[in-house]
Amino acid sequence: MTETLWFLVVGGVLIFMGLASSTFRRLPISTAMCYLAIGFALGPGAANLLNIDLGSDATILRRITEVAMLVSLFAIGLRLRVPPTDRMWILPMRLGFVAMVLTVTAMTLFCAFALGLSWGPALLLAAMLAPTDPVLAHDVQVETPGDIDLLRFSLTGEGGLNDGIALPFALLGIAVCRYEATPSVALHWAFAAQAAWGRRSAGERLAAGRVVGASGGLSAHATWRGARPGRLLCARSIALSYGVAELLHTYAFLAVFAAGLATRRVEQKASGGKSAREAVGTIDADDVPATAADPARAHAFMAERVHGFTIELERIAEVAIMLIVGAVLATIWRELFTWKALILIVGLFVVVRPLAVEISLIGSSAAAGQRRLMSWFGIRGVGSFYYLLYALEHAPRAAAAPLVPLVIAAIAASVIVHGITATPLMKRYQRITADE
Repeated sequence: MTETLWFLVVGGVLIFMGLASSTFRRLPISTAMCYLAIGFALGPGAANLLNIDLGSDATILRRITEVAMLVSLFAIGLRLRVPPTDRMWILPMRLGFVAMVLTVTAMTLFCAFALGLSWGPALLLAAMLAPTDPVLAHDVQVETPGDIDLLRFSLTGEGGLNDGIALPFALLGIAVCRYEATPSVALHWAFAAQAAWGRRSAGERLAAGRVVGASGGLSAHATWRGARPGRLLCARSIALSYGVAELLHTYAFLAVFAAGLATRRVEQKASGGKSAREAVGTIDADDVPATAADPARAHAFMAERVHGFTIELERIAEVAIMLIVGAVLATIWRELFTWKALILIVGLFVVVRPLAVEISLIGSSAAAGQRRLMSWFGIRGVGSFYYLLYALEHAPRAAAAPLVPLVIAAIAASVIVHGITATPLMKRYQRITADE
């Protein structure tokens, strides 16, 4: 598929979805489901316009997916307009850390004993499927900055946290796979990984966490000071926080998420008790430069402008990644209908995720209905696809290749099942909360 044809396809899909968006809002169908179906139709066996080989194209696809993740994580941070000291953050932290570790542990054991995988591939597969998705979960996430609904806030914060936290587990899984394949070679790779991650003491890890927060704050201040309001500000904040994190060998995904949070926090402090839209007020086209230069309104104006742009980028990223996943699905769909894939999907969605969430939320303020919805909406998608591509790059081919059908099956099942259930369940939840 040529680049010209690729741009035509993405542009055409975006135009079609824009025209049909009002119809899809009323139906139990997510946009990701449509993109997945279109990608499948463009793949081998149908139009045969989009042919993707995950083995040879893993590096370029991983980079594309990584950009999509970075944009989405920054956008999530911008939506969470809640001070970091607020008790609402307890639930996302529990889901992002405790539930994440529990999911990796349980899925590793499940894949080893139920699917018969060796320990390396079992841990690697668990690391791929443990993080929830920050790109495809917009139907159940915070819709506007300042939304403090406990369910939406918790799921949104979880998606921002656990995609970065999955990296050490993926690295460990790759190291175990390498050791099982060639122990002598694995020792060299493990030493390199240890140099970047394992040698850090507890104090150094804490310092790295502070650097992540500092990079987010620095990018936020760079956004406000001496810069014209424009879409370049989004790229500037993402690039700065990502670059600092990579330079210091810490969590790049968490750094970008922190940059979004810090950017919104700067705006929140400047706006005081007002919402961002209240702080901006009503402006017309001629008033834009004056608004951007007004100290009382500049922070809110620029934050809202950047937020709107990140939403547009998120939609483009969702189209591109789901078209790619759909094309891969069209290539290997016959390998998806296996008992291993079925057991994996049922075990992850019905057993492991609900148990991990329930255990992590013991003693929390979440109501029973909210816990059940949090348990169900552990959406898998772009994050899992990214770690699959990362494994195809760095893990032994014999260990990573057999995991491709399992991961793609889990992503496709999540897009379809969660996409169908998101609209009716969230509408019911909104009716219940409105009556209370």
